[in-house]
Amino acid sequence: MTVLVFGGSSQIGHFLLPRLLASGEPVLALSRQPRPAQAGVEWLQGTLPDRMPALPPLSAIISFGPLQGLADWLAQATLADAPRVIATSSMSAETKRDSSVPAERVLARQLRDGEAALATACERHGCAWTVLRPTLVYGAGLDKSLTPIARRAMRLRLFPLPAGRGLRQPVHADDIAQAVLAALECQAAAGRILPIGGGERLRSGEMFARVRSSLSRSTVPLPLPAWLLRLGQRALPPLRGPLSRLDSDLIADNGELQRLLGIRPRPFRPDSVMWLPPR
Repeated sequence: MTVLVFGGSSQIGHFLLPRLLASGEPVLALSRQPRPAQAGVEWLQGTLPDRMPALPPLSAIISFGPLQGLADWLAQATLADAPRVIATSSMSAETKRDSSVPAERVLARQLRDGEAALATACERHGCAWTVLRPTLVYGAGLDKSLTPIARRAMRLRLFPLPAGRGLRQPVHADDIAQAVLAALECQAAAGRILPIGGGERLRSGEMFARVRSSLSRSTVPLPLPAWLLRLGQRALPPLRGPLSRLDSDLIADNGELQRLLGIRPRPFRPDSVMWLPPR
């Protein structure tokens, strides 16, 4: 049988594909754009939900993309069997539920609606499903949170250090990949939405300080006091949400993850390679 991966070129896919190949499973990976040949991976070109190529019988479907597109495709797809479905959502489904920024509340609702739609579509096919909700993801130089900060700081030789006492729990993309593989084999995880955060909770200020310490170039620290951040929320509407959450805890309870899947994510120990584009 064959595993179909949506988002194989994503930061989680970067770690998952080699692990799938090591397990001996034939792998199909879907991409919007043509991809270079990769040993053991057959790249298909298409787009969810309505521009999909013909597919063979599948043993599993793994997705790191938008949940609604996956659910819409599954709702009308013809599947030869009932493949196991593993998908990622985001802890933003909860942490942005009551955001002061309307667009973030909409995002949280879309994530929850996508999770519900996926569950309904899987039930139509009799597919067991599991959804993982990661916290802030890092590790492959492809994220849109810490990596842009690190690269900008190396370019400018200046590292902003915002004041903030909220807890953070960054999770390495490879730990999510390992959780995906574990979920494929765990019947007890079927029908569950599992939070997944890193193995360490630390203050947001400490998280930024560790990123700075990991850089391959020296940078000058630029402390940003609380009064300046409050001013920034008023003067820069696009940053209102992130700045307002610096004193909020953005964490996940890994209890079910550890009990069901046996996954214990690593602590936050970044190095300079993590901020480089993957090779």
